[in-house]
Amino acid sequence: MLGGTFDPVHLGHLRSAVELHEALALDRVHMVPAKVPPLRGAPRVTPEERLALLRLGIGDTPGLVADPRELERTGPSYSADTLASLREEYGPQARLIMALGHDAFLRLADWHSPQRLFELAHLVVIARPGNEEPLPAALGELIEGREVASPGVLMRRPAGHLLRLALPTRMAISATEIRQRLASGRSVRYLLPEAVEAQIRANSYYRRR
Repeated sequence: MLGGTFDPVHLGHLRSAVELHEALALDRVHMVPAKVPPLRGAPRVTPEERLALLRLGIGDTPGLVADPRELERTGPSYSADTLASLREEYGPQARLIMALGHDAFLRLADWHSPQRLFELAHLVVIARPGNEEPLPAALGELIEGREVASPGVLMRRPAGHLLRLALPTRMAISATEIRQRLASGRSVRYLLPEAVEAQIRANSYYRRR
């Protein structure tokens, strides 16, 4: 599972999903747009529109799935609830993984039911070069004894571990910067899949109003 607002989905999101799929030999990567992100303001583009953009971005990429399950629930989009849904779907012995970026990882102790995340899945943190600062105390307590050094060790159990993973391609693309560029009429070429850019422009998403 790779969740996010995908506001909008960009090549950094998609390349990370492809590399996660390869690096961990996953059956599939569920890319799950958040309907109501609990820790940030509501996106200006609707959940249904963001899901449509995600589907366009994925296209026919093997192993990637645009998963609408958070749009089908009411209330905040808690990752623990999404993982519980995936666990029910795949069964108790499936090896489930939730991937997240380093910035989101640093706030993990503030998430809804963070301990439950490890009961349902492994966590894979997409490492970012140069991030060697000490972890917040609450986060250190949450992950104590859970970290493993390799995908092979991670996959020995259905859930409960943490792996830091450096992906081969580190695309420093910011959705915030993309929205600002679109609002001011500047180019976003080579930051978004062509089909996503075309849909955004056809519907005037992210334009200043």
